Amino acid sequence: MKASELRQKNGAELEKELLDLRRAQFSLRMQIATQQLTNTSQLGKVRKDIARVKTLQREKAAAK
Repeated sequence: MKASELRQKNGAELEKELLDLRRAQFSLRMQIATQQLTNTSQLGKVRKDIARVKTLQREKAAAK
């Protein structure tokens, strides 16, 4: 997901996106623990997406 796509979303949509990403992260962690995940790079991608969303939330809060 690109930051430009996220910038178009409002606060509620960013919050929902963050919740979805955290659920995906939890699911990936469980798959790693049970050795069901073959592509472990997915976890890093989700972590970076979470960081992007949190950064944009912080920018919007600072702009107020």
